[in-house]
Amino acid sequence: MDLGIAGKWALVCGASKGLGFGCAQALVREGVNVLIVARGAEVLEAAAAQLIASGEGTTGASVQFVVADITTVEGRAAVFAIRREFDIVVTNAGGPPTGDFRDWDREAWIKAVDANMLTPIELIKATVDGMAERGFGRIINITSSAVKAPIDILGLSNGARSGLTGFVAGVARSPLAAKGVTMNNLLPGAFDTDRLKGTLQGAAQKTGKSLDAVMDARRQTIPARRFGTVEEFGAICAFLCSQQAAYINGQNVLADGGAFAGTF
Repeated sequence: MDLGIAGKWALVCGASKGLGFGCAQALVREGVNVLIVARGAEVLEAAAAQLIASGEGTTGASVQFVVADITTVEGRAAVFAIRREFDIVVTNAGGPPTGDFRDWDREAWIKAVDANMLTPIELIKATVDGMAERGFGRIINITSSAVKAPIDILGLSNGARSGLTGFVAGVARSPLAAKGVTMNNLLPGAFDTDRLKGTLQGAAQKTGKSLDAVMDARRQTIPARRFGTVEEFGAICAFLCSQQAAYINGQNVLADGGAFAGTF
């Protein structure tokens, strides 16, 4: 299927690896020009080289990158100094640490809200009016399945990302929708990423079990009996950015292999 987005420009955050990289790769394969951003220079440069290789000779997509912390004012300024107008914005920031809510002080909460709620809002605010003027725009916020099925040790993430979810629910249904701008949240469950492995490694250390045992136990909680791949996640993101997905707006798209045991 031709998604009809070749030649568009996308900003993809946290794209040096994991889910962000999967989204950038899927977009490049559709001929979308991308500007990727992440904090680690070496890993980001390697990701850009891989994206360039996947785009060269096939889609001709342009790949640019900037080493910056998108959760800061300075980081966002560095991104917009390279390019101001985007047709697609994929917001993504590393999740806050796990733990017991009794141990989190105000600073921990502010940091979580700043990264996982306020940063996406700032990126939306900076780009949607230009999208509306051009008659096309796609905002995809990578949040978490914990927004739909909260996990006690992910309190910082539950709170901050739920705040973003509420904000998007309102603004997605504003007059921007009639001007070709859609906003959706993409909620990953357990995907095979460094983040998941790190979390499960912590669980292994706590329980004294091996990492393999903990990972297998987690797989058994998923009806698909496996973890998702970043390629699968990227493909979902690319479709939500497509011309064909123009009537999908203000939704929370859950990708978790059936793990959420609910009707709605």
